[in-house]
Amino acid sequence: MSRSLPFPTALTIAGSDSGGGAGIQADLKAFHDHGVFGLTAITAVTAQNLKGVHRIDLVPVEGLVAQLEAVLDDFPVGAIKIGMLGTAAHAAAVADVLERLSPLPPLVVDPVMVATSGDRLLEPDAELVIARRLLPLATISTPNLAEATVLAGGADVTEWALAQPRPILITGGDATGDEVIDLLVRDGTTTRLRHPRIAHGPFHGSGCTLASAIAARLAKGDDLESAVTSSVRYVRDLIATGRLLGRQTATTL
Repeated sequence: MSRSLPFPTALTIAGSDSGGGAGIQADLKAFHDHGVFGLTAITAVTAQNLKGVHRIDLVPVEGLVAQLEAVLDDFPVGAIKIGMLGTAAHAAAVADVLERLSPLPPLVVDPVMVATSGDRLLEPDAELVIARRLLPLATISTPNLAEATVLAGGADVTEWALAQPRPILITGGDATGDEVIDLLVRDGTTTRLRHPRIAHGPFHGSGCTLASAIAARLAKGDDLESAVTSSVRYVRDLIATGRLLGRQTATTL
């Protein structure tokens, strides 16, 4: 039975970034900034910096499940954010746990596939598990354009998103041009969130930070549209004030 706490909580299921800018570390920073207590289930430990990912050590699936069960057994989880999963087995194990929750807290799925440096963080077989089992559970998913293209499997990205049963925010920060366009697709409609580009990235951990901010806002009781728009502003402020570090390559997370 979960204990009662005087503050909202959110759980992040993701990998650890030794460089501190993405993954679990970015998630906890975003939770803290929004006044939300952060809980974690670590899927992998990565050795990385702003130059790239040098090593990935996956946490055994049994260890990941044990982390999830320990947290869910003792804490009132207000929202869940999923980031790097690594393998199909890890993705399936997370889906197994979440499918047993009733009710399922608000869930934000960031389908992390490739690091900002271009290093692969997700096995191809795991993409199918995410698409078939996790996206249908999500309150919202937050792929960037490249990730959405992979999940769409060759179909038009907008048409694919419109066909999904749950809301999707396709982020446009990795596109070119002086304007950033994020596409929010929900209930058969599309909303383009347009804003001037503050600076040219890519910015390490921007996707993790955005998804975690949305989860934090949902944990505090925001409706989905408010959570998305306020989180986009939050990430833009981090970029404007230099609190997100840039990469030297052209591929974004």
